[in-house]
Amino acid sequence: MGEEIISVSDDTFEEEVLQNKLPVLVDFWAVWCAPCQLVVPTLGYLTQNYKDKLKIAKLNVDENMKTSAKYGIASIPALLLFKGGELKETVIGAQPQDMIVDIISKYL
Repeated sequence: MGEEIISVSDDTFEEEVLQNKLPVLVDFWAVWCAPCQLVVPTLGYLTQNYKDKLKIAKLNVDENMKTSAKYGIASIPALLLFKGGELKETVIGAQPQDMIVDIISKYL
């Protein structure tokens, strides 16, 4: 099994995401969000197939409003890709796996 998906919070976001040497895909989600569950298989695929090239993180928007507000999260699921501490891409909604792979591949 590859790297695990990590949970990040307002307190750990900078260290785990912005200071990470690898690109980090952050899934902004909530427990009550049904479309957020549609993204889970894609995150699992990415974890298995890009384990040495990409870090996957999840941030619960209900529990981490500071970070959610900072990045203007108004709809979830929202996948934000960070590289070198900078936001590079944003994907809103449950999008097809192939589309998400194409977007992140540019930064690996």
